[in-house]
Amino acid sequence: MNGMHVRNQRSGTVTELQTYSDGRTSRPFPVRETIFAPATSAGRAAVAIVRISGPACETALRALTSDAQLSDRVASLRKLRDPETGEVLDRAIVLRFLAPRSFTAEDMAELHITGGRAVQKSVMKALGKIESLRIANPGEFALRAFENGKLDLSAVEGVADLIASETEAQRKQAFRIADGALSREAESIRGLLVEGMFTLEAQIDFSDAEETESNTLDDVRRLASRAVERIRTILESAHRGERLRAGLNIVIAGPPNVGKSTLMNALSRRDVSIVSPNPGTTRDLIEVALDLDGYPVTLVDTAGIRDAQDAIEVEGIDRARLRAQEADLTLWLAECGSTPAAIPSGIEPVMLVRTKADRAARESESRPSTRNMVHRISARTGEGIGELLDEISDFAARQFDGGAALITAERHRVAFLDAEAALVRALNSGQDALELLAEELRLASWALARIGGRIDVEDVLDGIFARLCIGK
Repeated sequence: MNGMHVRNQRSGTVTELQTYSDGRTSRPFPVRETIFAPATSAGRAAVAIVRISGPACETALRALTSDAQLSDRVASLRKLRDPETGEVLDRAIVLRFLAPRSFTAEDMAELHITGGRAVQKSVMKALGKIESLRIANPGEFALRAFENGKLDLSAVEGVADLIASETEAQRKQAFRIADGALSREAESIRGLLVEGMFTLEAQIDFSDAEETESNTLDDVRRLASRAVERIRTILESAHRGERLRAGLNIVIAGPPNVGKSTLMNALSRRDVSIVSPNPGTTRDLIEVALDLDGYPVTLVDTAGIRDAQDAIEVEGIDRARLRAQEADLTLWLAECGSTPAAIPSGIEPVMLVRTKADRAARESESRPSTRNMVHRISARTGEGIGELLDEISDFAARQFDGGAALITAERHRVAFLDAEAALVRALNSGQDALELLAEELRLASWALARIGGRIDVEDVLDGIFARLCIGK
């Protein structure tokens, strides 16, 4: 058995390929430096975790603990010492994971240390003194897991989304993707196409045989039709998945001095906008993220919309109009007892909010259109604020109604669209175009394989892994 080394031009790592006498080549085994990084956030805490991964993991543990007798997947209490001075740095729980039964499929270790800043700094400094160790790049642990076959690309994206999730709905969606739901569905559909390709290849190879199945082409078309149906079902949920990942945009708009900034502060429960009786105080867009019953919402306060002369205020008003036109929902404000200002064209859906209810008698009030939902509120007394939040939460829930989504990123949607397009071309091919049908099935299969990172993903890898924190 002979070894051959190949350098990865993107990551700079060296890969060793073992070639056997019969010509077989083993799975690529990366020969890398050993990396380390904190796996928990900086700051004070009871416990902090430092991860180590790579071939020098055992050397690092021996240098820190003077103990090579650390059992696989067993927690051991050890004193950590500076490898140069022998000074005791901390008492830590040490966990060792032997390859390939680890997150990265390499030898790994975790140091569960005291979470004070000084302790973390001293342990990181000690690791940096050990030969062959270096600090990890962002997402490098997950990158090694991907390259070693522990994670596919969509699962990595799910992990990144799980780390970034801020609401319960986002957490649930991200966990499903990280757990492989998208990859399993893509591979299941791809299995139909592979079955069809095998059938077609056999038909093409033995087309001169006296006995061939007359219904081969119909069988393959049926498989392609089933694949198209499943792809379209997934694509129907794409908008919900991408929306949930990014959150809904809800804009507070209306003329000056109707209480937009006051409502912004009341809904966010903190002073994020300046409240002033002077018209035109708010010039720029002010945003705050909210968690409404588990759904992510970005609330946007805008400049009062009116005819203005000041160049800066005009720019703010233009931004307000544009943001409202792009919003998932606009809260259009008008004072109780007044005639609401005309809502600019292109802004919908709209929820009409009557403000300053504590200053006006309850009376029948006109509304500009039957498409608008109307609420009376008083930010000063709190009247109607709870009901308004409930209505916004119900609106958010309706946007995500229809079941769990699998597509959460543009990359996923494009891959499924490419597969669908190839299959539609396959279904529209002629009865005698076996080679063309087989080629379209291959194109669809390749598109689905991109989701898991099997092929053609070098241009997106850096962006995906950079979203992860250093210790991931």
